[in-house]
Amino acid sequence: MDLNQIKALLPHRYPFLLVDRVEELVEGEYIVAYKNITANEEVFNGHFPGAPIFPGVMIVEAMAQAAGILGFATTKTTAEDGKLYLFAGIDNCRFKRQVVPGDKLLLRAEVVGVKRNIWRFAVTATVDGQTAAEATLLCAYRDRD
Repeated sequence: MDLNQIKALLPHRYPFLLVDRVEELVEGEYIVAYKNITANEEVFNGHFPGAPIFPGVMIVEAMAQAAGILGFATTKTTAEDGKLYLFAGIDNCRFKRQVVPGDKLLLRAEVVGVKRNIWRFAVTATVDGQTAAEATLLCAYRDRD
């Protein structure tokens, strides 16, 4: 799935669209996607000058966007259909290594379960086979108001 196909599903746009490409997607099961971390990311102007580190909160957002793509693809809906996946919770979030310019942040999300409109995803972000972050995300699938 290329950037245009991703943008057809997610409501996010530059500079907050944090998934560059989807490599693999099995509806209802899992997604593998990535974000290329480049030196010209706006966030590096302040985090941190002279020692750029991609913020943990943005790693979590990238994992959530990958999960959102999986959810939209599974339900055969898009943000344009008036639907959204909104954060409902983050459990067991851990950061294991820094993410810096030049890294390819590999994002994986798996559907753990769905109850009514709450989706639970197990998510990981890795760089060169090393875990950068992991968490369980809860997302509410709802109509856009």
